[in-house]
Amino acid sequence: MAMLTTARTRSLLRAMRGCRVLVLGDVMLDEFLWGKVARISPEAPVPVVEIQRESFHVGGAGNVARNVRALQGAATLVGVVGRDAAASRLRSELRAAGVEDALVESAERPTTLKTRIVAHHQQVCRADRERADDLAKPLEDAVIARIAGALRTAKAVVVSDYQKGVVTRRVMRAVVALARKRQVPVLVDPKVRHFALYSGATIVTPNLLEAEQASGARIRDEDDVRAAGARLLRALRSHAVLITRGEQGMSLFESGRRPVHIPTAAREVFDVTGAGDTVIATLSLALSAGAPLPQAAALANAAAGVVVAKLGTATVSPEELLAAHEDGA
Repeated sequence: MAMLTTARTRSLLRAMRGCRVLVLGDVMLDEFLWGKVARISPEAPVPVVEIQRESFHVGGAGNVARNVRALQGAATLVGVVGRDAAASRLRSELRAAGVEDALVESAERPTTLKTRIVAHHQQVCRADRERADDLAKPLEDAVIARIAGALRTAKAVVVSDYQKGVVTRRVMRAVVALARKRQVPVLVDPKVRHFALYSGATIVTPNLLEAEQASGARIRDEDDVRAAGARLLRALRSHAVLITRGEQGMSLFESGRRPVHIPTAAREVFDVTGAGDTVIATLSLALSAGAPLPQAAALANAAAGVVVAKLGTATVSPEELLAAHEDGA
């Protein structure tokens, strides 16, 4: 990580402590039912899973907030949940993680709940309970009010879009306008279908496939990456675009500057689940701490390298991040 010395990394990690990030987006609860299969059902040719235990994890935008907390930042989470048992469990998990709950409750929309049945470490099936249509205007009003309140103390905003209805055109416009007034950066983890909504965001972080689909051009080599990045920068009218490229690292496109390529920091890859959440959480905290974008991206790249070496949706601590830098220096 040539852009960051060990001393600078240590200094940034100290400066990130306590920086508050407002995380806005689609919040969900991941439920895992763990068991074993000993027979096939007599009712249909499907396995009968004998459930032995269950576990719950905050997913979607909530996982970004968990990553902010793991790096010793402060996180405020704005989204929409139902008035149901899943919301109660989700809020309990947020309290345990130290995330400030600024969620809006709705009697009409259920909490997004994804239930996975796992037998012998293999996922057998997944059942989703959710509504993915855009929020009605009264719910948009409530979300925008929570954003305005949370922005009084936040140093960065992360928009975590899973296309479950929270990130509407009106909400996105309000976020960009309110954050601009307070001179707070807006970072977006995007969905291709919503790219037109992100105009004016500070930085958008598509992966390679999303960059290809959003730019409308096939990406086969470095020239194609540069062309896609430049095209997205113009289309989004953003300050920067960071394309995450898996084992090929990241490419940063900043308005008025030459593109910067950051090689991967990962030595072993076991599971990429949630790596994008780790990237944008680290990026937001580094920017909050005053890092220029190339340094913030380099730190986020190192964090991704740590988290993909873990199984499941994971987070990274400051100590792990510093150790990873020292190992790779």
